[in-house]
Amino acid sequence: MTIDYQEKIPNNVNLSEDRRLQRALERWLPGYQQWWHEQGPADSEAMEVYLRTAISVEAGGWANYGYVRMPDYRWGIFLARPEPDRRVNFGKHKGEPAWQEVPGEYRSELRRLIVTQGDTEPASVEQQRHLGKTCPSLYDLRNLFQVNVEEGRHLWAMVYLLHGFFGRDGREEAEAMLERHSGDPDKPRILNAFNEKTTDWLSFFMFTYFTDRDGKYQLASLAESGFDPLSRTCRFMLTEEAHHMFVGESGIGRVVQRTCEAMNAHRNDDPRSHGVIDLPTIQKYLNLHFSASVDLFGQELSTNAANYFTMGLKGRFQETRIDDDHRLADATYTVPEVKDGAIALVEAPALTAVNECLRDDYIADCQRGVDKWNRIIRDAGIEVTLTLPHRAFNRKIGVCAGLEATPDGRIIAAAEWESGRADWLPSAPDQSYVQSLMAAVTEPGKMANWIAAPAKGINGNPIAFEYVRLN
Repeated sequence: MTIDYQEKIPNNVNLSEDRRLQRALERWLPGYQQWWHEQGPADSEAMEVYLRTAISVEAGGWANYGYVRMPDYRWGIFLARPEPDRRVNFGKHKGEPAWQEVPGEYRSELRRLIVTQGDTEPASVEQQRHLGKTCPSLYDLRNLFQVNVEEGRHLWAMVYLLHGFFGRDGREEAEAMLERHSGDPDKPRILNAFNEKTTDWLSFFMFTYFTDRDGKYQLASLAESGFDPLSRTCRFMLTEEAHHMFVGESGIGRVVQRTCEAMNAHRNDDPRSHGVIDLPTIQKYLNLHFSASVDLFGQELSTNAANYFTMGLKGRFQETRIDDDHRLADATYTVPEVKDGAIALVEAPALTAVNECLRDDYIADCQRGVDKWNRIIRDAGIEVTLTLPHRAFNRKIGVCAGLEATPDGRIIAAAEWESGRADWLPSAPDQSYVQSLMAAVTEPGKMANWIAAPAKGINGNPIAFEYVRLN
C-alpha cells in the first residue's frame, strides 16, 4: 500500500521523509481501517457528514469544514509548535532541556502512560457505536460523529508516538490497541469506565461532559511532560477535546431547558407524562457519571503518580502556574481519609498526592458546568438545584472504595444504602424510561421532544442545516 502522506494523513512530523515510520504506519493502517469498519459508528459508512478536519496546527488549519464520509476522514498526526529552549519543569530533572528522544531509564513508564491514554480513545468510539441510530437531531448526530472521528485521530496521535519512538515494543502496543475492545470479556479495555456501553443520549452527554473532562486533565498533565513529543502531541489534542466537553455541557443544558419548559407549561403534571426527562432523573445520571469519572484519577495516594512526577513524565494541571518548587520533596497536600466512621481531611506528602491534586482541579471545573445548568433552572423559576455528589459517593477506587456513602458524604449502613440507592442512581425503570425516548429524528432542524434546540448552528450555519446526508 502506498500512501500520499500529506494528502491521506495530514501531518507536521515529516512523514514523507521518514521511511521507517512510513513502513510502520503502512502495516498498521489496514488494521485501523478494519477496526473502524467493525467497531466504529454503526450503519454510517455511506453517510456524508459535515465534519471539521485538522490539516495543520496554524490558526486557519486545524478547523476545516466540509462533507466527508467517515471512512475517508483524513486522520492526521499533529504536534503543537515547539517551544524554543523548552525545559523539564518539574521533578528531579527540573531545569534540564526537554527530551526529544525517549530517556532510556524511563522507557517502560513512558510507554505505559502513552498506552493507557491511547487505549481510551478507540474505547469511547466502541462504547458509542450504536448511538447514531437514535439521534435526537441531525445536529446532534453530526456532533457524535465529530467526537468519534477525533477520538480516532487521538488514537493516531498516540500510535505515532509508539511507532516513532518505541520500536518493536511500540508497534506491538499499537496492534494491541486494535485488538482490545470495550466490554470484551477476553480482551477488555484497560480502564473499567471504558468497558461500559453508552446506551442513550443522556448518558452520552454525561460521558462527554464528565469523562471527557477527565481526559482533558489527563492530557493536560501529560502536556507538561519532559518528553517533548508527548507534550506537543497532547497540547494539540486539547484543542479538539474542548469540543467534546462542549457537546456534553450544551447537551445537558438543552435537556434541562426542555424539561423546565415542559414543567412550566404543565405545572401540576409529572414531566414524564409529557415526554421529557425529569430533573431527579438527570441528577441520578449526573451522580453516576461523575462518580465513575472521579475514579479515573486513581488512588488518592499513589507511588506510581509520585514516580511519574519525580521522573518528569507527568505533571500537575498547568504545572508552571503553580507557586511552589515543582519538586514537592517536603510539601504536603490535603487528602480524604476514612476515620471513625466519617470522611476526614488529613495532610499527606504532596508528592504521593498528585492524583488528588488533579482530582481537586477536575471537581472544581465540573462545578462550573453544574452552575450553568442551575442558572437555566433558576431562570425558569423552578426551585430545584442540581449538585455534584460528594467525592466519597459510589466510589470503586481509592480510600472511599466500597463505602456506603450518601451523595452528601455521610457514611451509612448497607441496608440504608440499599433503600436509598434508587433515589441516588438510575434505577432500571429510570433507564427504561430514558431509553423509551430514544427515537431518531432526522429531518433537518427538527429536535426530539426531550431536548431543546441549540442556541446556534455549527460554523455559522443555521440549525436547520443538513449536517448529515443520510443517503
